[in-house]
Amino acid sequence: MAGQQDGFALGVDLGTSNTVAVLRWPDGRTRPLLVDGHPILPSGVYADTDGRLHVGRDAQRLAQADPAGYEPNPKRRVDDETVLLGGRTYPPAELLAATLHVVAESAVAATGFLPPAVVTYPAAWTASRRQVLHEALALAGWPSAAEHTMSGPIAPGTRLLREPVAAARYYTQVLRRPVPVGGAVAVFDFGGGTLDVAVVRNEGADPWGDSGFTVVADGGVPDLGGLDLDAALVQRLGELVAPAHPERWARLTDPGTTTDRRDRQQLWDNVRGAKEMLSRAEVAPVAVPGVEAAVRLTREDLERLATPLLARAVAATRDVVAAAGLTPGQLAGLFLVGGSSRVPLVARMLHAELGVAPTVLEQPELPVAEGALTDLPLPRPATRPAGAIPPPPVVPPAVGPHGTRPEPAPGPHGTRPEAAPAAGPHGTLASVPGHTLAAPSAGHTPPGPPAGAAPPAGNVLGGHPPAPASPASPGHRAPGVPGQGGPGVPGSGSPVSLVAGPARRGRRGLWIAAGAGLALAGVVAATVLWVIRDRYPALEFRTLSEVARPAAGAERSTAMFTAVLDDRAYLAHQRDDDRLEVVSVDTGTGRERWRVSTRTGADRWDGIRALPGAVALLADAGGDSTPRDLVVLDAGSGEQRWRHSVRGDDELFLGRDTVVWLDRTGDRLVGLRLSDGSQRWHQDNPRNDYGARTRVVPVGTEEALGGSADVDGSPRAPWLGGADRLVQVGTDRSVRVIDMDSGKVLRRRPNVADVDDPVAARDDRLYVTEDARLLSYDLGSLGEPSVLYTAPDDRRRVKALVACGEHRACLLEEQAGEAERTEVVVATEGEGIRRWAAPKATGLVPFGEHLLAERTYPRSFTLFDADGKAVLRDRDGVAGRVDAGNLLVFADAPSSVEDDRSVAGVSAAGALTELGELKAVRSESCSWNAEVIACGAEKDFVLYRFVD
Repeated sequence: MAGQQDGFALGVDLGTSNTVAVLRWPDGRTRPLLVDGHPILPSGVYADTDGRLHVGRDAQRLAQADPAGYEPNPKRRVDDETVLLGGRTYPPAELLAATLHVVAESAVAATGFLPPAVVTYPAAWTASRRQVLHEALALAGWPSAAEHTMSGPIAPGTRLLREPVAAARYYTQVLRRPVPVGGAVAVFDFGGGTLDVAVVRNEGADPWGDSGFTVVADGGVPDLGGLDLDAALVQRLGELVAPAHPERWARLTDPGTTTDRRDRQQLWDNVRGAKEMLSRAEVAPVAVPGVEAAVRLTREDLERLATPLLARAVAATRDVVAAAGLTPGQLAGLFLVGGSSRVPLVARMLHAELGVAPTVLEQPELPVAEGALTDLPLPRPATRPAGAIPPPPVVPPAVGPHGTRPEPAPGPHGTRPEAAPAAGPHGTLASVPGHTLAAPSAGHTPPGPPAGAAPPAGNVLGGHPPAPASPASPGHRAPGVPGQGGPGVPGSGSPVSLVAGPARRGRRGLWIAAGAGLALAGVVAATVLWVIRDRYPALEFRTLSEVARPAAGAERSTAMFTAVLDDRAYLAHQRDDDRLEVVSVDTGTGRERWRVSTRTGADRWDGIRALPGAVALLADAGGDSTPRDLVVLDAGSGEQRWRHSVRGDDELFLGRDTVVWLDRTGDRLVGLRLSDGSQRWHQDNPRNDYGARTRVVPVGTEEALGGSADVDGSPRAPWLGGADRLVQVGTDRSVRVIDMDSGKVLRRRPNVADVDDPVAARDDRLYVTEDARLLSYDLGSLGEPSVLYTAPDDRRRVKALVACGEHRACLLEEQAGEAERTEVVVATEGEGIRRWAAPKATGLVPFGEHLLAERTYPRSFTLFDADGKAVLRDRDGVAGRVDAGNLLVFADAPSSVEDDRSVAGVSAAGALTELGELKAVRSESCSWNAEVIACGAEKDFVLYRFVD
């Protein structure tokens, strides 16, 4: 059985208020360990009348009825001889053991055994405190801590590592932030109950190649944490509630009954949630038990109350840095960890007072636990089968004098501690003597590979971004047009848009972005999220964890595609007989719902698209006029609903009940019923003496732009928000507004725009550029336009036009071919013009009132807020929207070849969470929703979860 455990490891941050564990798999990927379905386990312990210890959320619930049996912060009691709970006394080690026992059970549930582990402890803990931790590990059934000597590497087992050392290793080895030998980084660990600050110095490597960090100074404020911010907000609530409800507030602050205690606990939970919301929003409502109307807390309230508390934290940080013999400017970095450090004011005050820009992640609870994993290196296999993909390189961990205990802490009377009973090969655990540990059931974790199995491949992103093209140039089309290399095209495998476009050499008829990509005419692809943060709060991004690996064919397929919508993922690969096999799976479990193959084949398939209750499959075509199949399957059963022949340069636009087909051969628009493919309506294209050339742009909505999208910004659900209209620009310069379901021409106006002019439409507005002017038309009337902006001179050229908010349009302007002088121009009706520099930008993608400015060479982007402030500047790679408040960022452009890609999650505030490396995946094929990414690999598909 020992071989099955090779490479697995567990990092545990046993915190004062919360405990976090991160599990590493043999292929190097990591994920938070779920306990009772959550990645964060409250550290509190409750003792019932039978002496059983309950942990975590169960303990919190039981404490509402009997507070005397509850200890919310056992780690603070480490110096006490005993702790009185529910009329019984317990050594502190037993309380810590209860939490460690639950973590171990969850690890066993996930892997089948208790992996080698690293448990962190505060830098200031003395040998006697570490001895309590040793005893707790023994009581919980963990292997005894391995010793480090300079005579050789130590064997796997439970190891102890200082918390700031673990954080520093995460900072350098996971975030790849440089700390030179001799340099130092400050770790600001702001948890629920305490603030710990330490300065750690990089000492280089010891003889065994371990990265060397040692603590040179530590300190902090032991009675300052997130709970103190909660208490300040509760006091503010009292000022607002008590005058009108004095009796009710008195019962909440001094409860006398079980109901009152339960309400008090609920109040504090609500306040904690409001505090977290105020990290993202300006206002947060708080439901006060027994008071009908919710009470509003504001970010101003939070920052006013928190400022004097955080001033103590800043002063403590300055003192620790000075104790290390350094000035803040000499630090290689300031790393913020602990859940309370996500409050934006923390980073702002530290930056303002110390002059050092802090690094803080979206999930600051995880770095210490994940950094602890560096203390257990992955094993190096002696051989690797031919064709196998090697695991990512892992920097050997630090041990011994770099933060671990070089000698065991003395036991009672100077004796060495007894060896803890090691977990058996099947993950059996010793029980705590003297009483029974009653733990919450181990939370479900996504199934991993069997122990000893080959490491699973990772996953990545999807869709090649389009090459830049001037909107005014002949033949220019919206992003995603085949022939321009647009993202989300069927060939990319991204199920972004079911649109066929003009041919390109060797590959014709790629898809135009359905729904929103076309609404953003002239936009060069890239994606980012950002809308109303209250509606789209920051996601709890976590390290990628594999959900399932559905099989494809026995041999490597020539093409693979995915589409994710709601709780379904549709996975397709081209068979040897040229038919397309499609598999429907549940995104939560990976369970297969159905698997079917198309009745007909194609030399090459372009891609698939998930629709309301259906799945659309589109074949490729060898030329503009070459026929190809559009096949629609029923999403519930996989049965074919209908098949229709379209041509290589035709385009398709998706509504909730209707597919609109731009038939270029017939010079017409045709409405097809999604249910059976029958024709609902048709409209001939406007004509002039030179033909019936046309361009069609869907009218976007806020809701459609608030959902997931591909790397060109095209929404995967363009029908949301009642998006049921198209704008058609005719070769006669006319504009028509057409209802998608009925085909009725709702409005028409002559002499508005040429087919190749930049045009964008959203909600009730149509934006057009004409003669150096930006014009706004009311789509409801198409009356006389408003002039929103006039270029100051004739040297400016419009590279992109997008609708970037309610009654708001954004231009990308280049001055006479000088790419370095490219600017963003924002015109808001009734508010005037704003502009800012965006050097070398080639395209814009809007989300809410924020903008992504993309550069094609090299592939990178900058995210601007509504005022032009760069929230995320010059980030390499491409981005895809998760929703209008969250973004997936991929380090490289997509590819049709299996390779490795790094992916990160970004929130609306610009906080970035590294999710891990996606391995051996065809990144062009990937798609995602707000929880999972689905990708094709070599001979199978993979689904990964990236949020809690």
